[in-house]
Amino acid sequence: MFDKLLPLSHCLNVQRPTEAPVAYHAGQYYSAEQFESAVKNWACKLQAQPFRHYALYTEDAYPFAVLLFALLHAGKQIWIPGNNCQGTAEKLSPDCQLLGDWHQGDCFDYCLDVPDNASQFLTPLNPLDNQLVIFTSGSTGQAKPIAKCLNQFQLEIATLEQRWGEQLGHSVALATVSHQHIYGLLFRVLWPLSAGRCFHSQAYINPETLVNAVQHKSAYWVASPAHLKRLDQQSPWDGISALTAIFSSGGPLPESAAQQIVSSGKQAVIEVYGSSETGGIAWRQQEKAWTLFTGMRLSSIDGTWWLHSPYLQNGAGDFQLDDQLIQLEDGRFMLHGRSDRIVKIEEKRLSLVELEQRLAAGPWIDEAHALVIAKSRDVVAAVVMLNQPGFKQLASQGRNRLVRQLRTALKPWFEPVVLPRKWLFVNTMPLTVQSKIDRQLLKSLLDFDSRKLPQVLSLEIAQDNVRLGLRVPEELRYFPDHFAGYPVLPGVVQLAWVEHFGKLFFPIDKPFSHLEVIKFMQIIQPGIELTLALDWKAATGKLYFNFSSERGAYSSGRMIYRDKG
Repeated sequence: MFDKLLPLSHCLNVQRPTEAPVAYHAGQYYSAEQFESAVKNWACKLQAQPFRHYALYTEDAYPFAVLLFALLHAGKQIWIPGNNCQGTAEKLSPDCQLLGDWHQGDCFDYCLDVPDNASQFLTPLNPLDNQLVIFTSGSTGQAKPIAKCLNQFQLEIATLEQRWGEQLGHSVALATVSHQHIYGLLFRVLWPLSAGRCFHSQAYINPETLVNAVQHKSAYWVASPAHLKRLDQQSPWDGISALTAIFSSGGPLPESAAQQIVSSGKQAVIEVYGSSETGGIAWRQQEKAWTLFTGMRLSSIDGTWWLHSPYLQNGAGDFQLDDQLIQLEDGRFMLHGRSDRIVKIEEKRLSLVELEQRLAAGPWIDEAHALVIAKSRDVVAAVVMLNQPGFKQLASQGRNRLVRQLRTALKPWFEPVVLPRKWLFVNTMPLTVQSKIDRQLLKSLLDFDSRKLPQVLSLEIAQDNVRLGLRVPEELRYFPDHFAGYPVLPGVVQLAWVEHFGKLFFPIDKPFSHLEVIKFMQIIQPGIELTLALDWKAATGKLYFNFSSERGAYSSGRMIYRDKG
């Protein structure tokens, strides 16, 4: 670690200690001399090319650093996309050259081991040049380019080093997040380069490989809530407790996960709140409230929050935040949700609006609505309203094949981790009395306990009647004891499902009274797909139901709801 920060603009113009490695990549350490040689080699190649704009994507962080600084010294503008999907490449390629890991199956030669060209000298960079463009999901669904200069990053690095530099000391930077997003770029590449800390090039998928990579050296972890909330009793807590710090960004860390890391790993996670546009805004550690970084100032006008930040470009003025805040008397604040529909899935930023637009642009869907189901691993759910060709496709191909086709159509635009894993086909979007999509109802249908309730596959809504496509889960808690070796869904459970869904869709405000004409015609076993038809007669307080499939009726009857007496 240097005694003082090395400006990123002079990163390759100051003599570094030869024994201090810059990075650990592909099983070996790379020194400052090797880093400089590789940057010189690439800068020379790139200067000879006539192109001005380059889209840079690499899987590993060290080759990214080499190419990034080579492009900067070659006077190019670098676009840093969040993924290398086919759709992203097609969108960027008309305007810029693709550099790095863009083509699956191809092995890109990074030329990292080259002899030093002593005759070539790299002049210091202008830290105020807008040479970096980072992409973030806009609220309209279209990726939004954000121009950045090195000075903005340097100002933020100075704040981070002042706050946590002494705690980190000579720690090595390890990460489970990508450097293609601003948080990973800053915390695992640029901050270590400026502070003289070594960073590991590989992003570690799980904590076991991460702590094993430490090799008895002090290290800190650049993580995200998606990774941290999956830690459990089998996690390598001894190694985690030895880390000098754990950083998390990309969304609030659940309190239960934070407490588990404190109790099992003896670590209080440092959470950082910010955005691609603003950089870091605030931090917290084992608290609900956020503390602003030095130089930050918040103001509210007509319920909209504005940020004054030294990291913003000169003359940019205050920045409007998409988050809703509650400011406390001591200057700290609480987050209270977003006003747009940008979410984070496994630290990947996703515009739900864009996902809906891509789905609706296909030939089988009239309208789509996307939402996030919060689990130990958050998943995206898609509610799609099929058109006539879509219903024909569903009837001829089947649900599973149609889902595969829809996911395939999305793959050119989205990384696999953010693709919908839950699907619900509807004939019309359920609406509230204010004529807005009933998100609470949809979440109730999609976020179900498979030990107690069936999976809802489809939904048809008409006035006073509903048809639900259901799948009976194998893991239902009622099967093991009813009957041993021959599981059958009990009739009382069928009636409980009728009441559950009846009260979800209809204004049943009277207590249950009794049953009428109940019939059980066929047994229901695990894995079977059924249609549940519900018909509500408000005037008589009767809920008619019928479980059926292509094999005929399984059960039917009426549930009566009346005031007693």
